[in-house]
Amino acid sequence: MATNVLRNRLRDGPLWVKVLAVVVLLLAMLAVVLALFPWDTLRGPLNRYVSEKTGRKFEITRRLDVGIGLRGATVKADGIEFANPQWARDPYLVKAERAEFDIRLWPLLRQKVVIPRLALVSPTLGLQMEADGRRTWALGKDTSDPGTVPVIGLMEVDNGSVDFLAKHLGVDLHADVNYDTSLGTLPLSYRIKGRYKGQPLTAEGRTGNVLQLKAAGGQPFPLEIDGAAGHTRLKASGTVTDFADLDGIDAKFDLKGQTLGALFPLLGIALPETSPYALSGDLRKRGKQWEVAGLKGKLGLSDIAGDMRFDQTGKVPHLAGELRSRVMDMDDLGPLIGLPPTERSAKAVEGVAPPPTIKQTKRGKDAKVLPSASLDFDRLRAMNADVKYAADRIKNVRDVPLDRGSVQVKLNNSVLVLEPLDLGVGGGKLAGAIRIDATQNPADIRASLDLRNVQLNRLIPKIETMRSSFSRLDGRINLSGRGTSVASWLGGASGDVAAMTGRGRFSNLLLEFMGLDGAEIIKFLLRGDQNVELRCAAMAFDVNKGVMSSRSMVLDTEDTVFYASGQANLATERIDFVVRPEPKDRSFLSLRSPLVVGGTFGAPTGGVQAAPLAERGIAALVLGALNPLLALAATVETGPGEDADCKGVLSQANKPSTGAAAAGAAKAKGAKQQPPPR
Repeated sequence: MATNVLRNRLRDGPLWVKVLAVVVLLLAMLAVVLALFPWDTLRGPLNRYVSEKTGRKFEITRRLDVGIGLRGATVKADGIEFANPQWARDPYLVKAERAEFDIRLWPLLRQKVVIPRLALVSPTLGLQMEADGRRTWALGKDTSDPGTVPVIGLMEVDNGSVDFLAKHLGVDLHADVNYDTSLGTLPLSYRIKGRYKGQPLTAEGRTGNVLQLKAAGGQPFPLEIDGAAGHTRLKASGTVTDFADLDGIDAKFDLKGQTLGALFPLLGIALPETSPYALSGDLRKRGKQWEVAGLKGKLGLSDIAGDMRFDQTGKVPHLAGELRSRVMDMDDLGPLIGLPPTERSAKAVEGVAPPPTIKQTKRGKDAKVLPSASLDFDRLRAMNADVKYAADRIKNVRDVPLDRGSVQVKLNNSVLVLEPLDLGVGGGKLAGAIRIDATQNPADIRASLDLRNVQLNRLIPKIETMRSSFSRLDGRINLSGRGTSVASWLGGASGDVAAMTGRGRFSNLLLEFMGLDGAEIIKFLLRGDQNVELRCAAMAFDVNKGVMSSRSMVLDTEDTVFYASGQANLATERIDFVVRPEPKDRSFLSLRSPLVVGGTFGAPTGGVQAAPLAERGIAALVLGALNPLLALAATVETGPGEDADCKGVLSQANKPSTGAAAAGAAKAKGAKQQPPPR
């Protein structure tokens, strides 16, 4: 009855109803046919077709079944083998007990393979890519054609292994994957071993049961990793939405290693050499932009915290951020200028093998002081940067009384500028700029630094034990030159170095020792040390190709005037100075003679000039033979010293001479003014 009614309505209804009914009927019949179709009979033809199209053997070894849906098909294959191209190391791209995947039908008309879901049981995967663009997972005969690479969304693996080789990227890895439902929300565990960027790599961890290789806007899947590459160790846990491009990352991480500089070959981030470190924070990646928020941890003996951003969207990557240390240890500055860490800082981070260190022992007479390790200018060419750093307090300063420090690091087109550079020194500050142009080889290096209001009793703490009170010191350093290390740059630099001070107080006992005034020494040893007025002091050098020649070296007190002259060679690290004391008072037991300061930076020597002292000694012997009391006459100091022209002394110290020194100083001042090239 119902059938007759339907037939009558179709016969009497409009044409579009009749057509729709026919289409529905045909689709229903097609669905029945497809459901009952013996798909396994097509296994042989399908094997031959895929093999011919890809140029390599493809075979479903046991059974084929296909389910057709509205959006595509679901293919089930028991036993699958797909060979790799002949140039690959591994014989198979994939060899698995079973494979099941969804495939979109309409993209096939455009010769595009889209696989939203791929599930493999006990697979062996051999993935390899070459510098010329060839890759084993491309499905055309031309494996360098990116149009033949399938788009894979979700991937499920139930126990298996993966080999991945990319020699041009420094990658050669093997991973074993196991699926265990007892592991809860992270049932897929993995172990990785191999080499990455020339360093041995090991890693293990867990993920969710589905790897989202390529599915924009999909749900993130959880991931845990504990890995090590060389001396760098990473622990992280979080989520990833796009595994193929490592995108959509939200994770917490802990990172340890011998030096942040080791991250350059691993990640392409050109960080400086440092003491061993241990850092943690929150990592976020969207597209080609990386962010680290809440960064905190240790660099050697120093603490560090802040936020960083790394942007790879441009032609040259850009690093930006702000970092701060509550306490920065002086030993951790050495690696920044090419020195290895000290024994203290090398052992400061637990769980990190200590790198080669500097032993804090006495230097030999021929030991070099200036850092000679080559600076890595390739890193300056690898990225741009704008990073601010501040240390609230600096400790373990030993001979350099640093209080605090801050610097802004700007790197643009291979030109590094440290400006503003501001260091608290002995109650005053050292401020200025340093510029390194790595577009040249050797690099063009300029330093322009000003010293203001430094307390001398803090700059020379040993004098403070004599209860001395000094005035404040001002000075400057303007040096320019070319080099590949701190030592080579200073060894050829030209410019101006000066320091000067006005009125203050000075230890009289120290002055008498310097003047070899025996009577005064005895008097102060009996009565105690006293201070005398300091009228002025200046020390200025013209620097020409690494040779520092004295321009003005004067120390004037109410008791004695000291004049000095000589040279310091920054290339050979040798010093040669003569200090001439001229006492202003009369005194017995004075053996006044010029003082000679020589030796090296690492082992300076000092003593009296032999000839004048010998003359006084011979005179004392002759007079002593006549009358012992007359021997004292040879040691009488008549006090020829006169007050120095302090105004003239300070004026001369303030003016570099003409020629190479003045030209070098003027060029160095450009470190504060010249913007990096664009």
